[in-house]
Amino acid sequence: MIVAMTVSLSACSGPSDTFAREAGGSLDEGGFGNPTMTNTLVGNGSIAVAETLGHRFASDVNTQVNFEFNSAALDANARAALLEQANWISQFPEVRFRVYGHTDLVGSNAANKALGLRRAQAVVAFLTSQGISRSRLEAVASFGETRPIVLTENRERRNRRTVTEVTGFVKNHPMLLSGKYGILVHREYVQTAKSAETLARERIVQ
Repeated sequence: MIVAMTVSLSACSGPSDTFAREAGGSLDEGGFGNPTMTNTLVGNGSIAVAETLGHRFASDVNTQVNFEFNSAALDANARAALLEQANWISQFPEVRFRVYGHTDLVGSNAANKALGLRRAQAVVAFLTSQGISRSRLEAVASFGETRPIVLTENRERRNRRTVTEVTGFVKNHPMLLSGKYGILVHREYVQTAKSAETLARERIVQ
């Protein structure tokens, strides 16, 4: 009888025994908790808001544009990527950005440093032509050939690029005085919803 009871209890124990774990533990698949954790860390200052927006910027748009050899001219693909950047940037007038210029490893260090700077300046000029305030583009900087994506002495288009990054916030901007980061995020969600609604209406009309 004792042996039978022991076997029965053993059969009830194991991974499926919810009595030994916290309520709801089996429902956490690892996805829902991550955004909640991030929101908590942002709220208590453990994660910089600018860093969080930087990750969002990099995931929403193409932050890089590429160039022809020894050129700072923006081709059609570069302009298309920069239009996406400008549209995103315009939704966050309280955020500041920096553009970094890069080159491949062909040529001297000094020449490539200057070329990287011209590429960054070309991007800044395009963004300002789309209505982005020059004061929000903190600076343009050049890494020249010092940070290649592909380590090769030959010509490499992927190394000939600029990268746009979030660097912080406009000082004393009224949107930030309340410290409510949720307002910034909410505005983007509203804009996205409006875009989806517009597309849905267009499909109905067609």
